[in-house]
Amino acid sequence: MTVIGLDIGGSKTQAVKVSDAGAVLGEALSGSANISSVGPAEAGRQLDLVLDLVGVDGVRAVCAGAAGVETPSGAAVLTKLIADRVPGARIRVVHDTELILAAAAVRDGVAVISGTGAVAWGRSGDRHVRAGGWGYLLGDEGSGYWVAREAVKRTLGRIDREEPADRLGQQLAADCGLQDTSELLDHFYAQTERRYWAGRARVVFELAGSGDPASRAIVDEAAASLAAIAVSVGERLGSKGPVVLAGGLAVHQPALQEGIREQLAPHGFDDVRVLTDDPVRGAVLLAHESISRD
Repeated sequence: MTVIGLDIGGSKTQAVKVSDAGAVLGEALSGSANISSVGPAEAGRQLDLVLDLVGVDGVRAVCAGAAGVETPSGAAVLTKLIADRVPGARIRVVHDTELILAAAAVRDGVAVISGTGAVAWGRSGDRHVRAGGWGYLLGDEGSGYWVAREAVKRTLGRIDREEPADRLGQQLAADCGLQDTSELLDHFYAQTERRYWAGRARVVFELAGSGDPASRAIVDEAAASLAAIAVSVGERLGSKGPVVLAGGLAVHQPALQEGIREQLAPHGFDDVRVLTDDPVRGAVLLAHESISRD
């Protein structure tokens, strides 16, 4: 009854192998195996790395939660990649947001992820819907990448208006190792790694906490955007939650959590929780569940 849970995010892939008694037999990390971001070849390479580290002998089932599996074709590609590496195992592929509710021990509710990207997913009975998760080129408002990009845009806007650099621009440039805010434009296009910019969101939250109005405005807009996709999911399901917040930004930034709560309250969402377990634990539970259905 040994199973493997996989949490495939935009920045990394986490694997946990667990026995039927709940004992952790192996844990490992590798780069992202998100097929929509890195392509099938690189996704397969990262799966090779992480599965070799935990071992696949005797594994009865694998559940992978990943972005980029919204379409049947995307799910089929990832399913085959895993099946080729864990022969004979039952393979279950779900959107990564589904792991959040499972890890939070919530059957019906709304999950909101704000990390490198941003998305909401919810379930009520046999029905489930999602909102957001369009990727950094089309959306992901409220994500770490979006927060940093907004900071860059506002800084460049000040340069266009021939206004002096503000605290946000100065601190952001310094955090990037730059001498002047005028260097941010070239640096943004030269540094294309989304995880790099998502990490710069920390600067915005630190300044917002010290009262910087430009940073505070970005944080408020991020909270409003995340609350909006949660409301979109909840209203279509006829559900008022609970809402479970997950992802690096949502979990580690109390100001964002509070902003989301304030935005959700007028819509009747009064049960907002922050995920305390790794989402990969939800993948393990879903993998065991797939065996029990046999």
